Amino acid sequence: MDTWLYLLQGFEVALSTQNIIIAIIGCFIGTIVGMLPGLGPINGVAILLPLAYSMGLEPTSAIILLATVYMGCEYGGRISSILLGIPGDAAAIMTTLDGHPLAKKGLAGKALCISAISSFIGSLIAITGIVLFAPLLAQWSLSFGPPQYFALIIFALATLGSMLAQKPIRSMLSALIGLFLTTIGIDGNSGVYRFTFDNPHLYDGIPFVILVIGLFSISEILLILENTHTGAVAIKKTGKLLVSVKEFFHCFWTIIRSAITGFFVGVLPGAGATIASAISYMNEKKLAGKDNEFGKGDLRGVAAPETANNASACGSFIPMLTLGLPGSGTTAVMIGALTLYNINPGPTMFSDNPDIVWGLITSLFIANVLLLFLNIPLIGVFVKILSIPIWVLAPIIAVVSAIGIYSINSTSFDLFLIIIIGIIGYILRKLQFPMAPLILGFVLGEMLEVNLRRALSISSGDFSILYDGVITKILLLGALFIIVIPPLVKKIKKSKH
Repeated sequence: MDTWLYLLQGFEVALSTQNIIIAIIGCFIGTIVGMLPGLGPINGVAILLPLAYSMGLEPTSAIILLATVYMGCEYGGRISSILLGIPGDAAAIMTTLDGHPLAKKGLAGKALCISAISSFIGSLIAITGIVLFAPLLAQWSLSFGPPQYFALIIFALATLGSMLAQKPIRSMLSALIGLFLTTIGIDGNSGVYRFTFDNPHLYDGIPFVILVIGLFSISEILLILENTHTGAVAIKKTGKLLVSVKEFFHCFWTIIRSAITGFFVGVLPGAGATIASAISYMNEKKLAGKDNEFGKGDLRGVAAPETANNASACGSFIPMLTLGLPGSGTTAVMIGALTLYNINPGPTMFSDNPDIVWGLITSLFIANVLLLFLNIPLIGVFVKILSIPIWVLAPIIAVVSAIGIYSINSTSFDLFLIIIIGIIGYILRKLQFPMAPLILGFVLGEMLEVNLRRALSISSGDFSILYDGVITKILLLGALFIIVIPPLVKKIKKSKH
């Protein structure tokens, strides 16, 4: 009963005039950012994070802005995928496989329509899951102590490396780089300076916002400038905008299955929408059997990844709110946003900051409805915005990033630092190192060290505390299983051939 009372209070917060306006702005900006090739939710949230903070928004309004931008990006990523065959972000890659072939057949309108509807249903199911399961998980997670959190973070890092199966070694190395970056600054226990090079600006470590802006926005500008080309033409003949009732029900069970899959993948710390969309697409392709047009223009091939990535995006809020762990790279940025306001995500957040938690959850409901009505009628406008010249887009991103960073500490060192980090990020991306594991490693690194030290302090240096207990054993064995089993299965399959 308390859950429904809190939900009603959340709607009171989210439906205030200011927060409704913020939600509308966030949905629109998110949709634009999501559909621009190469940007995506992490970039959208990272760019707006310092602006939201410097504008003096209250914590609830700031987190609603970032959450609605996140939702908008997950919706918007499909637009350039379908019309141009260029994924707006990584999660929209699978949408391209069938969305663009449908556009070539003159069915872009139907593809855009089914993607909007499936995104809506996927998000709705996932948000309902948050309402039903998040408080229960929060109560359960109160039993977590330093050893359990340490084991959970190890499990999250293992999940991250194994789920990104295309580049597992690079993913793990990227996460390790993120872990290393958390060691820069003053050691909290001994007071010793670590890797600061006697630079007073680094005594407090690398600020989270600077790392995110440098790695994602600045490196993205460099990649955009490098890959600038002309000649891409949007498909203007979109045909009928709405799918028929028969076509919708043809995709219905695909949408339901993909929503459930996406939600549970999103709950896994470190997994994310990209993984969810890939798993759902491959599952539906197998279930369809031989009677399918997957890869050639099947509406189910659009519905599956679009449902999954939106459900996953919403599901990723559960580990963020209940355990303080990022369910995706974007929620890692949002954890940083909360810490800017001295709010620590975790089980006590439901009791300490219920207005923020339930305001956020209800704003997801509202954003989902807004995005459905925003996306379908504005397809023609979105196509025109895609024609923004690169020489206009890149400077806008650079200026917004610089203003946001400088407004936090008002030091030129921060501007030089984001350029250096941006260049390093550019080099890593050229070497095909994924950035999401790095930022997740950075977010998890401090928690890993703090909980390891706390656990060892409790046990007076006895390492058995790290694997003593049912929860720690399950998590550590799960991490070991995730790391060891897939390579063994692959090796056995190779030996049979």
